[in-house]
Amino acid sequence: MRHLVSGRKLNRSASHRRAMLSNLAVSVLDKERVTTTLAKAKEVRGVVERMITYGKKGDLHARRLAACRINDNVVLKKLFDDIAPGYKERNGGYTRVLKTEDRKGDCAPMAIIELVGRGHNDAVRKKGGAKKKSVKPKSVASTSAKPGESNVSAESQTAGAAE
Repeated sequence: MRHLVSGRKLNRSASHRRAMLSNLAVSVLDKERVTTTLAKAKEVRGVVERMITYGKKGDLHARRLAACRINDNVVLKKLFDDIAPGYKERNGGYTRVLKTEDRKGDCAPMAIIELVGRGHNDAVRKKGGAKKKSVKPKSVASTSAKPGESNVSAESQTAGAAE
């Protein structure tokens, strides 16, 4: 029985799973949107949200705890200086998992994990995409021109007469 056993094994050893989730969390914090399998996306969601919570605290202890999971100093600085202050008023729910189409090779369920409110378009899952509006081209021909005459602007006619 699996009573009180949390988390997914993802067919990996404990050290490999921890390293993979850390690397995926760094990618989510760096790129702000990552496409991965649904199980990995649901699993890394907790890691990313914990890192953002550390970033919101902002003290030295929180920075060191976050540095245990985030191996990239540039991403760590981005987390504490850019990402976390944007979520000061938000109590959790910093990430969103969007299901997409299954992977072509093995039909694995795929998903997009992204940070909420970071300026991304939410129309990711629409299959048809955005519909384009047809724009009517503006007519170039002037209405004052008579048949057989060239369309020359009035400014160039007056400039030629002044010379």
